Amino acid sequence: MLRYTLIALVLLLIAAAVYVYTADRLMLFNRLVPKDAGSARIAADIAFGDGVRQRLDVYAPTGGGADAAHPVIVFIHGGGWRAGDKAGYEFAGRAFASRGFVTVVPNYRLSPEGHFPDFVEDGAAAIRWVRENIAESGGDPNRIVMVGHSAGAHIAALLAMDESWLGADRDGIAGWVGMAGPYDFLPLDTPSTRGAFSRAPDLDATQPINFAGEGDPPALLLHGALDTVVRPRHSSGLAERLEAAGVPVRHIVYEDIGHIRIMTALSRWTRGTPPSLADIEAFAREVS
Repeated sequence: MLRYTLIALVLLLIAAAVYVYTADRLMLFNRLVPKDAGSARIAADIAFGDGVRQRLDVYAPTGGGADAAHPVIVFIHGGGWRAGDKAGYEFAGRAFASRGFVTVVPNYRLSPEGHFPDFVEDGAAAIRWVRENIAESGGDPNRIVMVGHSAGAHIAALLAMDESWLGADRDGIAGWVGMAGPYDFLPLDTPSTRGAFSRAPDLDATQPINFAGEGDPPALLLHGALDTVVRPRHSSGLAERLEAAGVPVRHIVYEDIGHIRIMTALSRWTRGTPPSLADIEAFAREVS
């Protein structure tokens, strides 16, 4: 047990270093950690648009058929709207798939080449692809749960709460999960927010908290109490707004957890503290 704990700590340090210093932050971590049995990547680099970043991977449960289509998780990676790649998240895709979810992991356009609303448009296009095609992979297009980390949680929040992005496809969203998400970050006072949003003609339209209202899909908001990258107030503030509107919302704060650990806890060797995967699985099963 001590051996695996030490390995997990080393991997966490590697993940933190990758996050801070390189564009594909979790790529090395993903290569090193073992993947969950009972899962497989069944499709890679599927186009949902014409751009090089408009590609997605699909993971599915293995080891036997199902009487009905599986619920679907669409996992949107983070990276400050300027970094990250789906190739670094096989550990997350297979973790969800091993628990019975067909899982889609898309890329999206990044700054400085991409600016708001490019990455939100890509998220919407990925959801439309899922609605039209996921049945062929054993998924139910009417039981989609979006899960996003950091900037990915921002994208998922806008798709869930701003009706203008998904239109009729919003009917397929059973719920959404925000992990350490930024939902209320004006003024633009960091390089990542200025790079991604400074050209937006209406900054209020970039803030998910402004769209929280009656009829939004149920939400699970997860945050680490020690997160200094995206402060916990983002989740608590959005939870209060959703509760006031009568939207089902569950807000969980993990003590002694920062911005990265909440994500790496999805992997096999770092799982359980915090229980991110168990909490997401329970919520997704409940709403889908």
